[in-house]
Amino acid sequence: MFDYPVVLEAQPEGGFVVTFPDIPEAITQGEDEDEALLYAVEALESAMLFYINDRAPLPVASAANGRPTVRPSALECAKLGVYQAMTEQGIKKAELARRLGWHMPQVDRLFDLSHASRFDQIEAAARALGRHIEIRVA
Repeated sequence: MFDYPVVLEAQPEGGFVVTFPDIPEAITQGEDEDEALLYAVEALESAMLFYINDRAPLPVASAANGRPTVRPSALECAKLGVYQAMTEQGIKKAELARRLGWHMPQVDRLFDLSHASRFDQIEAAARALGRHIEIRVA
């Protein structure tokens, strides 16, 4: 769902620059391909925070077409899924807080990708939006 294709560009001075065709705000680099892709996860999560803070819809991932893809960690994917459901339904944070019986700082932390939210809170937010979270190991 949040698998975004990346472009890895070898640099003349060494290393690789990683860009995201669907998320121009995300750019990073690494000494080799593995390191660059590892840093790409952090760049992706940081860029997603821009969308959340601006209360904007999340970018849709385009087809990989043979390119490598990067996705946020599982916890962040769950948070992004709840955020996406909220924006698709036109629900504001205040309404989600009301539905959950939470204070606004709790909802703000839920969408802070650097905050280690409890998974049961993410599940509760999904249920409040009429959704559920599925986890699978592939």
